[in-house]
Amino acid sequence: MTLLAAALVGLIALLHGYILVLEMFLWTTPRAMKAFGTTPEFAATTRVMAGNQGLYNGFLAAGLIWGLVTGSAAIQLFFLACVAVAGLYGAATANRRILFIQTVPAALAALAVLLAR
Repeated sequence: MTLLAAALVGLIALLHGYILVLEMFLWTTPRAMKAFGTTPEFAATTRVMAGNQGLYNGFLAAGLIWGLVTGSAAIQLFFLACVAVAGLYGAATANRRILFIQTVPAALAALAVLLAR
C-alpha cells in the first residue's frame, strides 16, 4: 500500500507540474486553450493571471514532492487536502470536470496515504 500511495501522490504532483507548464508557459497555445476551453482572445487577455495561477499549481506540486522526499504523511495529506479544496472550488465556479481531474484523485491518494500508515 505504501508504494501505491507514493505513486498516487507522485502522479498528482506530476499533474500539477503539467498544469504549471500549461498555465505559465503555454497558456496562449492551442494545447492549453483546448485543455481549458478558452479562446485566443481570452487567453491573450488572461495570460498574466494564468501565469500566477500556474505558479500556485507549482507550489502544490512542490509540496507533494516535499512530502514524498521526506516520507511525511502529514505533509502529503496537507497538500492533497489543498488540491482537493482547490478542485472543489474550481468545480463549483468554473467547470464541474475539475472535480474528477483534481478532487477525486486527491481524495483517493489521501485515502491511500492514510491506509499506508
